[in-house]
Amino acid sequence: MSMLGIKWKLHGTGKSIKPGHVVAPDERLAWPLTIGVGMQHVVAMFGATFLVPIITGMPPATTLFFSGIGTLLFLVITKGRVPSYLGSSFAFIAPIMASQQQFGVPGALGGVVLAGAALALVGAIVQKFGAGWINRLMPPIVTGAIVALIGLNLAPAAKQNFDAAPVTAVVTLATIILVSVLFRGILGRLSILVGVVVGYLVAMLRGEVSYDKMEAAALVGLPQFQTPEFHVGVLGLFVPVVLVLVAENIGHVKSVAAMTGQNLDGVSGRALMADGAATVLAGFGGGSGTTTYAENIGVMAATKVYSTAAYWVAGVFAIVLSFSPKFGELIATVPPGVLGGAATMLYGMIGILGVKIWVQNRVNFSNPVNLTTAAVALIIGIADYTWTIGDLKFTGIALGSAAALVIYHGMKAIAKARGTAAEPETEPAGLPPQAKAAGNAAARRAPKKR
Repeated sequence: MSMLGIKWKLHGTGKSIKPGHVVAPDERLAWPLTIGVGMQHVVAMFGATFLVPIITGMPPATTLFFSGIGTLLFLVITKGRVPSYLGSSFAFIAPIMASQQQFGVPGALGGVVLAGAALALVGAIVQKFGAGWINRLMPPIVTGAIVALIGLNLAPAAKQNFDAAPVTAVVTLATIILVSVLFRGILGRLSILVGVVVGYLVAMLRGEVSYDKMEAAALVGLPQFQTPEFHVGVLGLFVPVVLVLVAENIGHVKSVAAMTGQNLDGVSGRALMADGAATVLAGFGGGSGTTTYAENIGVMAATKVYSTAAYWVAGVFAIVLSFSPKFGELIATVPPGVLGGAATMLYGMIGILGVKIWVQNRVNFSNPVNLTTAAVALIIGIADYTWTIGDLKFTGIALGSAAALVIYHGMKAIAKARGTAAEPETEPAGLPPQAKAAGNAAARRAPKKR
């Protein structure tokens, strides 16, 4: 049982958490409390996980089913050491939408399977040799550029939905913005979900919601499964997603390690393999690609409960919910205006996450290698440059990601050979000596208050 990560010790009395203490991954509270926390995890992932299938036209119930299955698989493969929920990855939105136009839904699912297999392979290599080579291949300037361009590449899709119902979209977006600053705790973290609910109510009042499919659906039944088709042409669309998922997954594992005070480097490869396996499974059945969820990490930070028992509850609860076609069709009734408002925030957040990577790692843009890497990659991604070679079609995300890697490593190699690399790649911690001296001088010149 312990090898599967399903053997937990009771934390204290199981009814409370003492100040300064946390419920460790191998511990649990009393089952009623654990079930409550697990259901809270489902609510936390709800809005973001359902946005992906709604935007891409995939069945929401199927996505929820494979989200639950993937979470349980993740817990087993990581032996219960990494508490995490696997929800729909936003990184898959752009490649799924692009591949659907050319190869339909089966072709898009084939791309999801291939991306999952590649991620699992990377995980196996990381488990064997460590993650150092990933950091060398994708330093912060490259990782940040790829994450940013994936989000910003989706801007036209957000505008298209926004234009379909501007009033509803504005209300949705305004609600998301206000909720994120008006409320603390879990409600503030669920600002996108709250915004979607409010926008949905406005859409109902404006007659923009249709319930025809929901009324015809059964209350209980199997999710809608689909099988994939494999086309060479989707490779260029989905390969960059793997790079993002690797960076995202390792970042989340490090976050959990920091919060729990445990060293999880030894299972980072297993986490990648588990995420890859869950994505492959989802692709073979008609679900969206998965990733570890920051929303649920936020719930753990708020509750101080890192027990994997709560995630087993969340996974099982998600699977049970997925066996209601009527519930799935209800989720699918979210109209374009609501999606446009939510996507404006969501896609922008993905783009800014890339910038956050640069800031956190103090990327120095005085260095021409860093500046050129980011500048070229972002324009290629945002403008959605395309390059077709036979059956292969490379779009902005693929070309932008390739450009970031080639430009960074190419310029760095040339600069090293020529001895022209004068600027460091990262900013020094704190202010530079010149800035400190200037600040001190300005303070001395300022008139003193009497």
